[in-house]
Amino acid sequence: MRGGESFQPALRKLVSLLDRFGIRFHLTGGIASVAYGEPRLTQDIDLVVYSERLVAVEDEFLAAVADAGFVFGEATVRRAIASGRMFQLLEPDEVVKLDLYSRCLIPGELDRSVSVEIFPGMSLPLVARTDAALSKLIWISRGSHRSRRDLRWILAGARPEERATVERVALEMGLGGLLAQVLDESDELDRS
Repeated sequence: MRGGESFQPALRKLVSLLDRFGIRFHLTGGIASVAYGEPRLTQDIDLVVYSERLVAVEDEFLAAVADAGFVFGEATVRRAIASGRMFQLLEPDEVVKLDLYSRCLIPGELDRSVSVEIFPGMSLPLVARTDAALSKLIWISRGSHRSRRDLRWILAGARPEERATVERVALEMGLGGLLAQVLDESDELDRS
């Protein structure tokens, strides 16, 4: 695991390509957990990208990604883009893994992104707090233990209206009981 500053060169290079091809995105995953919750280390950079635009410029984008020195399996990435799944790029100089999700886990999440200074002088779109919490809840429902602690920390700093939105949408998604269970857990159990 690494500190976030080691990700800066790889992230700058990828953001430059996303901007060049007009592919909307925002940061999510561990970086969002750090921004909204508990300072912690993360192993990679997670981004949600606008799938329709990615599909429209797929050939040119993948050629540019290869030219920029990222390592990836082209056939695997093309299948992931076609099916709206996650794909990975590896930046070999810094040995940084970037996970790109070519679909929104929470409908409309890219429209609610917020601009946050991720590194000094580098502001980027970040998943909104409510969407970060809801995506963590979905990952918890799929078995992610790390997301349990992240969700509690993200909601600890939430405004009352943000928390109410998370509770309402969790109920609509059939995850209200899970949300209550996770929020009742003690962080002391997660520490080792």
